[in-house]
Amino acid sequence: MDLTTCISDICYGVPNAKGHLVNQLTGEPIEEVVQFIHAQFRTMVLSPQFSCVGAKSAVNSNMYRFALYEEMGGDADTEGLARDLALFVKDQESLGSINTFIACFDKPHPTSEKHFEALMWRQLQRLHEVDLVEWDGNVSSNPDDPHFSYSFFGRAFFVVGMHPAASRYARRFAYPTLVFNAHHMFQHLRTEGKFDRFQNVIRKKEVELQKGINPNLTNYGDASDARQYSGVHHPGDWKPPFAVKKKKKDTLGDTQEPSES
Repeated sequence: MDLTTCISDICYGVPNAKGHLVNQLTGEPIEEVVQFIHAQFRTMVLSPQFSCVGAKSAVNSNMYRFALYEEMGGDADTEGLARDLALFVKDQESLGSINTFIACFDKPHPTSEKHFEALMWRQLQRLHEVDLVEWDGNVSSNPDDPHFSYSFFGRAFFVVGMHPAASRYARRFAYPTLVFNAHHMFQHLRTEGKFDRFQNVIRKKEVELQKGINPNLTNYGDASDARQYSGVHHPGDWKPPFAVKKKKKDTLGDTQEPSES
């Protein structure tokens, strides 16, 4: 499938009142292949059995953005993803308190959870390398730190990986997918006293669907969020395959290290 035409603003899909994707700039419908995959994603998330009520709320209220790229980790696709995710960060100011960005890829097709995990971290690493904005100061940039969250364009995100080889039903989707949920949404729920109920509903639905909760689930601050992104369960000594780039030398010639919270 040739998705090179998506390396432009038409990749960034905005749902209209009927849930169909349109070009944000022109209001025109996005090409059929993107609509087709987007419709599959909406159907899955809006299923009564789907466990993530946050994603369900964002999709049901059209408070999300959707994009399809050709290859996870590809050069042009990373460029497109960087552009679209930056647009999403700007758009969040006009979206509701629960919103999300869904990045789907036509290929490659993961054959196992470990295969997807390697693809996912490669994409996140490449995306980080083209990021020109400082790491979100509200979270740690050290992937081993319990207060780590992935950051892009100055915004911290909790990333959810979905793919056809996932062992968790709520993460099993026909195309490799990265869902970017802003970290501040969860902090907002905590401030409003709604987080515990939000979490309990998700875990209850996970038990009903999967006969048990995801063993990777932890609360922020107990373990690095990086452990939850791919869906693979790791032993305690696992190190996320991600490195934060060093700053360029400043005018005095001193190399600046990224700051961590």
